[in-house]
Amino acid sequence: MCRWLAYRGESIFLDDLISRPDHSLIAQARRCTEAKVDTNGDGFGIGWYGEREVPGLYRDTQPAWGDDNLMRLVHQIRSGLFFAHVRASTGTATSRANCHPFAVGKYMFMHNGQIGGYDKVRRRVENLINDHYYQFRQGTTDSEALFLAILSHGFEVDPYGAVQQVLKKVRALMTEAGVTCALRVTAAISDGERLYAIRYSSDSIVPSLYYRLCSNNLTVVSEPLDETATEWHAVPSGHFLAFGGIAAPSFMPLDIAPAAPEVLTLA
Repeated sequence: MCRWLAYRGESIFLDDLISRPDHSLIAQARRCTEAKVDTNGDGFGIGWYGEREVPGLYRDTQPAWGDDNLMRLVHQIRSGLFFAHVRASTGTATSRANCHPFAVGKYMFMHNGQIGGYDKVRRRVENLINDHYYQFRQGTTDSEALFLAILSHGFEVDPYGAVQQVLKKVRALMTEAGVTCALRVTAAISDGERLYAIRYSSDSIVPSLYYRLCSNNLTVVSEPLDETATEWHAVPSGHFLAFGGIAAPSFMPLDIAPAAPEVLTLA
């Protein structure tokens, strides 16, 4: 499984979170502690919002710790809203098009998890993507398919409703196809203003996801970046997080049967 972080707050250098902390995302790429596999070396990506409406992206297929250009970029780029992701493939090819984050227009998305039995439902899941957004399909991952399906279901108007609709429909498609493997989703999505995060599993193995709020600066991570445990809180299982940068983040339950229990386990 993958590891990722998302940040929304005052403008900071990307390396403040991506490479400087003791358990930074780069460190987690080499060795993470809350996932089935401890190395995430199947590519990486960063995405950030700056002076333009659309986010900048830098993605590659080599391990994050081996890319000097990545280290130079995160040392120089400042942003108040950015994503970073290190990938452990669940079966699709290691290619730049399959590396997260994904971006379409002003929207950006990244994911850790799986659509269980994806090979059995891939065509039906892709049918959830409308013609407008299907033209942006570049890779082969279930993650990108989820992103485009969520955009197709009215994310611009109702982010919470779009996410809930798509997860319900994917669960139904899996059931119809006789898939017994789980649907697991920890994901971040943004429109350049607000940050949204999702934590859901259809079984008891819930991918880890934490948040930290300091002076209206929100960081959401697969694993805490340091050992200050009192500052990090688990995103509730089966919930949708929304944060606009002023009030505290809000949490809305995802009504998707069967609901995942409120437990913390390995991804």
